[in-house]
Amino acid sequence: MKTMSNDEFAKRMMLLAKPASEFKPSAYYDADGDCIEFLAKPDPFYEERVDDLVTVYYSQKTGEVIGSLLKGVSKLARRLAQKLPGFLITIQDGRIRLEHLFLAGMWLQKSEPQAIDLLAYKKLAEIAERTSVDVSAELCAAA
Repeated sequence: MKTMSNDEFAKRMMLLAKPASEFKPSAYYDADGDCIEFLAKPDPFYEERVDDLVTVYYSQKTGEVIGSLLKGVSKLARRLAQKLPGFLITIQDGRIRLEHLFLAGMWLQKSEPQAIDLLAYKKLAEIAERTSVDVSAELCAAA
């Protein structure tokens, strides 16, 4: 588990403490943890691990998908560069749309995924597209 500095922790807590009217869906790439955390809504949540890449966040209020944690993102970027070289074309202005990462992660499954896993990936891609969330493409540069 990654250790955050006091400043990083304070910034994250301030983001989460914003009133719902000020909340903006966002994704944050953590280079030390090599992960992307995505939050589409400011609800309290519980999480469920889908596979070695994705953990889904569900709203405690409504049960709907409201975000996720993507782990091993640089490894995913390397696999994408090898198996789907056209994927790098989707990077614009140093940013990559989060829904593209969810879809690519789904396409690169090593084994036959369970239907519920596919549903989670599709729902996350849909939410990321609807909220227009993107992340820095620096994680793809190492690929």
